[in-house]
Amino acid sequence: MIAMKTRMILCLLLLGLFPAVKSQTYQATEENLKSRQEFRDNKFGIFLHWGLYSMLATGEWTMTNKDLNYQEYAKLAGGFYPSKFDAAKWVAAIKASGAKYICFTTRHHEGFSMFHTRYSDYNIVDATPFKRDILKELATECHKQGIRLHLYYSHIDWYREDAPWGRTGRGTGRPDSKGNWSSYYQFMNNQLTELLTNYGEIGAVWFDGWWDQDQNPDFDWQLPEQYAMIHRLQPACLVGNNHHQLPFPGEDIQIFERDLPGENRAGLSGQDISALPLETCETMNGMWGYKITDSDYKSAKTLIHYLVKAAGKDANLLMNIGPQPDGELPALALDRLAEVGEWMKIYGETIYGTRGGEVAPHPWGVTTQKGNKMYVHILDLQDKVLLLPLGDKKIKKAVCFADQIPLKYEQYKGGIVLYLTEVPTDIDKVIELTMKE
Repeated sequence: MIAMKTRMILCLLLLGLFPAVKSQTYQATEENLKSRQEFRDNKFGIFLHWGLYSMLATGEWTMTNKDLNYQEYAKLAGGFYPSKFDAAKWVAAIKASGAKYICFTTRHHEGFSMFHTRYSDYNIVDATPFKRDILKELATECHKQGIRLHLYYSHIDWYREDAPWGRTGRGTGRPDSKGNWSSYYQFMNNQLTELLTNYGEIGAVWFDGWWDQDQNPDFDWQLPEQYAMIHRLQPACLVGNNHHQLPFPGEDIQIFERDLPGENRAGLSGQDISALPLETCETMNGMWGYKITDSDYKSAKTLIHYLVKAAGKDANLLMNIGPQPDGELPALALDRLAEVGEWMKIYGETIYGTRGGEVAPHPWGVTTQKGNKMYVHILDLQDKVLLLPLGDKKIKKAVCFADQIPLKYEQYKGGIVLYLTEVPTDIDKVIELTMKE
């Protein structure tokens, strides 16, 4: 009888525990919340897509686009020797652009690890004559020069035989379409543990590839456990996933690809906007990885406008560069970094640490805000008069930001009217408004 009662009590306790466990939700730590705020304040980062695909110079998707055999593709590693790679020069050029962080592709869909890993010989140290851990050198310089380091990590792999097939990488010659998920999942977690243990403080892990199983909706990526492992190893490390959905539990930032939040021109970012910190990624030219025939780089004006519009929507811009196979950043990319950097030296204050302003984005531009300062970014205005719908908000001063020369304005019931001295021709005419408390 006592044993029966004991069993009943245990059963009731277990039944009571299950709902509690099931209803648990991700609770970010204080370190993580602080890191989120710092991420939002940084506003500008540089994406670096680099791997064996740079040797083919036709973009990072060549392996699957051309159905290249995985064993033949792997032979590229034997000739990969980026002799001109200089982490100090990379980080210095990126820092001079005004960017506050770097996101580096540690392992892209091709499956090659751009860092020294114990869990695969297919990596930059063991498989190439270069024999140097590029990520270690990059991490050292980032920490030295005060640039945060984020790590891109692919959830899919067109090379490994244990990686389950999705809708891409089906023609690379791997023998088993089912793969071995438990083996591959353990491999990924082992590598992530290395990345979060051997390279110092990591600002974020940036996942990609969830969409590869979009035709198999029952596929379980086991993300909650993976995210929990990351947060356990580095509580301040942010987790983001480029899945083109609303953020999943355990994620700390929301990512938009080739679109500003709320826009969907590229067809990849139709999801709603969450309350998490936002980031949009975009290419400098047309490709993520190096492409020898693509010299069509966006102008400095276009890139600055994208950065400003992102800030106006309270989002970061992660601007991509595809390094060359010799280890150098393309000359045109360096030119754009320098041009953006010159602009940021003057106007960075109107971007860093700001949030989307009181006035929503309009065809003429956007607003950003920090404390009692609102910055009106005029990007395209064919007039000398600008009406700002501020409702009952009042201002006590209006000046041109660059020279602090006072600007004439009038307040009315619905907002204010700014009177410019001439039609703006600057890349971005910035007006600083001091709001009444």
